[in-house]
Formats: sequence, C-alpha cells, structure tokens
Amino acid sequence: MQDYKIIFAGQTEAGKSIAIATLSEIGVARREDLRNADWFATKLEMATMGISYGQVVLPPDLKLSLYGTPDQERFRSAWQNATVGAIGVVIIIDSSGARPLEDVSHYIDIFALQGIVNIVVGLTRMGEGNVRNMDEFHAHLADKKCPYPVFSVDVRSQSDVLLLVETVVAFVEVKALVLRDRLKRLQAERIPFLDN
Repeated sequence: MQDYKIIFAGQTEAGKSIAIATLSEIGVARREDLRNADWFATKLEMATMGISYGQVVLPPDLKLSLYGTPDQERFRSAWQNATVGAIGVVIIIDSSGARPLEDVSHYIDIFALQGIVNIVVGLTRMGEGNVRNMDEFHAHLADKKCPYPVFSVDVRSQSDVLLLVETVVAFVEVKALVLRDRLKRLQAERIPFLDN
C-alpha cells in the first residue's frame, strides 16, 4: 500500500482540524485543544495547540496521512518538522478574514521556502468577507507567479475535502507519469555499444 503524507495549514479557526476530521476514517488525534493563549488577538477561546492527525484509505491501495499544523507563530518548528516527507500541502484560508490574500501568500511563502511545490488552496466562507469571489484569489496568485489550484470549499463536506487531497495526489501521480515516460524514452535512445 502506498502511504502519502499531506499537510493542512492555514489561519486559526480556518477549519484545518474540521477538514481532517471530515475525511478521516479514524478518530482525529490531537494534542489537546487547550485554552488559547492568543485569545485577545484571535477572540478564539479554544485552539488546537499541536498537530492534528487523521487517516483515510483511497481505493485501490492509497493511504493518506493527514497532518494539521497549528497557526500560532511559536509553533513554526512544528510546521517544519511536520512537512518532512510530505507530498504536498492543503492551505485552508478563511476568506472572510481581515487579510485573506495576504494570508494565502504567507502560507505559500512558508512552504515554498521548504521546497514544497504541490500546494492546493481551499477557501472557506466565500462571499462573507473582504474577498467576494475566486477571481480575486486567482489574480492575486497570478501576480505572485503562483499558479496553484484554488477551490471554494466547505470543510464539513467530505467531497470538498476529498477534492483538495485528491488534487495534491494528482500532482504527484502526474509527475511520476512524466518521469516514467522520460525514463522509457532514455532507454529507447540508448547508444547500442553501451549494451555490450
């Protein structure tokens, strides 16, 4: 069975842990939901203070390990450790937040610096805040030369969350097919005298 690790990142209360719980076939393991030390800044009484973990198996034989990272800056080392071996990142952005365009750029920059290029963005609460349509996100990412897929999602919807993780998996599978095709072409073009 193939085992892939996918990271979920995004702002506090964007829905990372909910997205993982929506898709996971096991109970979501969390390091405790603790009283949020940043309460005055976020107005969120409880926050996940560690890594959330869930797991789902997709047919025929693909196991996805889903890791949700905490948003608080003091946990940056947890993000970096969690990304080791990950095939990609799902960035969950609350589009009704104060700065959703800046937030998406912030997370893309963090993971791009770590060499992660398989990135998918899921926007929650579309139309409720400062950014009212997908075109604004697409234009913003195009200006930054970041052509990542962006989807409007409800993190409580299994099909929406599945779309996000399947898109990350598709990146990996397409790259594997391209590499396999290149290897076949190289083998076909081998110089005959090297076979002796």
